[in-house]
Amino acid sequence: MIISRDGNITIITQEKGSVKTLVSNIEQAYYKFKNDHIIVNLTSIGKTTLEDIVEFLRVSNKHRGDKKSFVVVSDRADLDEMPDEIVVVPTLHEAYDIIEMEDIERDLGF
Repeated sequence: MIISRDGNITIITQEKGSVKTLVSNIEQAYYKFKNDHIIVNLTSIGKTTLEDIVEFLRVSNKHRGDKKSFVVVSDRADLDEMPDEIVVVPTLHEAYDIIEMEDIERDLGF
C-alpha cells in the first residue's frame, strides 16, 4: 500500500496483494487520512471483480457519511456491475473530477 497526498486528497495505491488485505490496511490506518478525500488506485493490479469492490463498501459508506469523497479507480472493472453505493471510475483524472463535483454538491447543500 502506497500512500501519497495531493492537497486534501489521499491517494492509496495497491500494486500487489489482495483487495481484502488492502481494505484491512485502510481500516487500520484510517485515522491518518479520515479528514481527506480518498482515492483508492487499483490500476496496478489485475482484473477487479464486483466482490473486490464490495470489500470497500463499509469504509466508503463511513467516509461518505462524514461528508468526504471516496473513489475507487480501476481500469479493469466492469463498471456496469458496480453498485451505486460506491464510486468506481477508470482513470485517476475522473476520480479528481468526481471529488470536485461532490465538493460543489456539498457546498450547495445536496
